[in-house]
Amino acid sequence: MVGEIRAEYIWLDGRGSLRSKTRILNSNSFIEKPEDCPIWAFDGSSTWQAETGDSDRKLKPVRVVMDPMRGYRDILVLCEVMNMDGSPHVSNSRARLRAAVERYKDQEPLVGIEQEYTLFGVNGRPYGWPPSDEEMAPQGGYYCAVGTTNVYGRDLIEKHMDACLRAGLKLYGINSEVMASQWEFQIGTSDPLEVADHLWLGRWLLHRLGECYYAVVSFSPKPKEGDWNGAGAHTNFSTKAMREEGGLEQIMEACVRLEQRHLEHMKVYGEGNDKRLTGKHETCDINTFRYGVGHRGASIRIPAPVAEAGRGYLEDRRPAANMDPYLVCVAILETVCGEGFKP
Repeated sequence: MVGEIRAEYIWLDGRGSLRSKTRILNSNSFIEKPEDCPIWAFDGSSTWQAETGDSDRKLKPVRVVMDPMRGYRDILVLCEVMNMDGSPHVSNSRARLRAAVERYKDQEPLVGIEQEYTLFGVNGRPYGWPPSDEEMAPQGGYYCAVGTTNVYGRDLIEKHMDACLRAGLKLYGINSEVMASQWEFQIGTSDPLEVADHLWLGRWLLHRLGECYYAVVSFSPKPKEGDWNGAGAHTNFSTKAMREEGGLEQIMEACVRLEQRHLEHMKVYGEGNDKRLTGKHETCDINTFRYGVGHRGASIRIPAPVAEAGRGYLEDRRPAANMDPYLVCVAILETVCGEGFKP
C-alpha cells in the first residue's frame, strides 16, 4: 500500500541561512537514500540566489535522515543548490567540500565540531534573563551548571538533544556554556562531509524547536556586549598519520601550516569574528596565531591527553559560531593536506 511521506527539503540560501519547504512523497516503504528523493525547484530570487527574470534553481537531495518532528516515516532532506544546467550554484559551499574530501580521502581525515549558540527571547533579551543586567551574576557559575538561577532554556535543549538522536545525527554531547543562556552541542567524529551535513541539520532542528518555545537561536560570535564570552565552533581535526604512532610530529607540522594560512582562514571563519577573538574570554587575538598544549587561549589547542599519548588530533579554536562548516572543513583540509587554502 502506498503511503504519504512528508519530506522537508532543507537548503542554504545566498547568505548562508537555512531555508526549507515540505514535499509530499508517495512510497510503500521507508525512504533512506537521497537518490530516492526527486530533485525539486524553488524561487532563487527570494533567497538571494537568482534574479527575477531567471529565478528557478534546483534542490538536489544529498542527505536523508528521519524527521523527529513529524511521523515515523517522514524525513529531512538536506539539499545542494544547483543551477538549472546541473552545475553547483555559486552559493553551494558543500560542492567544494565534496571535491576536497574526494581529493584527500587517502589521508582519512576526521572532523568533530563543537557548536556554541545563544538563546534569546522574542523581547531581545537573553532567554530567561531578568529585565535588568544588574540582576545577573557575573560569569563563573553557568558553565556545565545545574539549578534554576544558573541554567536557562534546558527544556528546549533536552528536546533538541532528543530530536538529534532520533534523527540519527552523530551527536556527541551537550552542555551549558560560560555565558548564561549559552549552550553547546557537539557533532562528530566522522568524515568532514557527514559532520558538516549533520551540523546544518542540527542547526535546523534547533531553529525549528525554538519556534515552539518562543526562543530565538543566535549564532552570533559576540551575542552580548560586555564581560561575557563569545560563541565559537571549535573544530577538531585529524588525519590517519596524526592518529598513528608518532602522530604528534604530524600535528605540530599541521600547526605550522595553519599559521602560514591564518589570514586566509579568518576570511571564512565567521562574520563578526573579530568581536569574539579579542585575546580575552578564552580566545587568541584575531591578528595573532599561536598553538600550545592544553592552552584554551591559543588559536590551536593540542589537548594534553594527545600530547601525552603522542598522537591524536588538534582543536582549531578560531571558527565562530556562525561559520559555514563546509568552508571551515575545506580550509583545514586544503591547508593541512594540500598546498594551502585560498578563499
